[in-house]
Amino acid sequence: MSDRLKYERFLWFHQQIKAGRFPNARRLAETFELSGRTAQRDIEFIRDRLEAPLKYEHHYRGYSYTDGTYELPGLWISESNILTLSLAVRLASTIPDLALKEELCRLIDRIPLKTGDKSTSCFKHLSTKVSVKNIEYSRVNKDIFRQSVEALFAERSISICYHSPHTHTTTARTIHPLHLMHYMGSWHLIAWCGIKKDLRNFSLSRIQTTSPATEHLSLPDNLPELKEYTRQHFGIMQGDSSIEVGLRFAPKITTWVNEQIWHPKQRSSISDDGYLTLHFPVADFRELMKTILSHGADIEVLEPPELKKLVREEIDRMTKIYC
Repeated sequence: MSDRLKYERFLWFHQQIKAGRFPNARRLAETFELSGRTAQRDIEFIRDRLEAPLKYEHHYRGYSYTDGTYELPGLWISESNILTLSLAVRLASTIPDLALKEELCRLIDRIPLKTGDKSTSCFKHLSTKVSVKNIEYSRVNKDIFRQSVEALFAERSISICYHSPHTHTTTARTIHPLHLMHYMGSWHLIAWCGIKKDLRNFSLSRIQTTSPATEHLSLPDNLPELKEYTRQHFGIMQGDSSIEVGLRFAPKITTWVNEQIWHPKQRSSISDDGYLTLHFPVADFRELMKTILSHGADIEVLEPPELKKLVREEIDRMTKIYC
């Protein structure tokens, strides 16, 4: 019998108690066409595994709760579901607000397992088996992160002070959060900006303060598609147009590079002498330049000529520093 049908019996029994009807094994068996033994096992499960404060009232020949505030857990999931949720918490190491992760873990630990085994704790079981280490990530204030997320899901505007390292200025503005993205070690908040009257990308690490907005920003009817906005402004695919890039990797890193997906439309081939050639479209060279330079002499730009020129110029500037 499915877990859903079992839970329906537990829920019926719980509701009968809440209504002051003093249910018992006989009534449970009659209602769901069960054997008396199965009905009694259900009651024992509710008492022992779901920790219901059951008390048998002999005068009424049925059960009541010694604690009237008790509520039956609202979820009924398997041990593998619990482990999946717990694993997600471990992988959510990019979230700067530790309290959010702890709250989720406490919630997971309160969900009853079908076996009643409470040893599968979110922290105790998985923290010794799975870990995530992040490098080169932007530090985000946990309070600003939480306030930004709360505003995002509550669909309300907030006032922020934002520092731009490009212009070396700090501005106060009202924004309306629309989308949160974690991209290459940094949290980004896509929001409608009251000053620019347009979508803007705000790095959470550069938001210095947040507070409730004194006004609610109205969004335009022709608001750009967020998916299209993120496509144009994040990653090597950003932009409206693209150009084909060809890279050639030395044999010693071919296996490693071949494991990676650089672009959904990439094409690769490996020559007899072990060199890997990779082709894919890009619309911006800035991120790609960093990756190319990180591989040093183990990578060669085949095309386009303008990318080869940019790499050569950067190498010349580096040479002047170290010569």
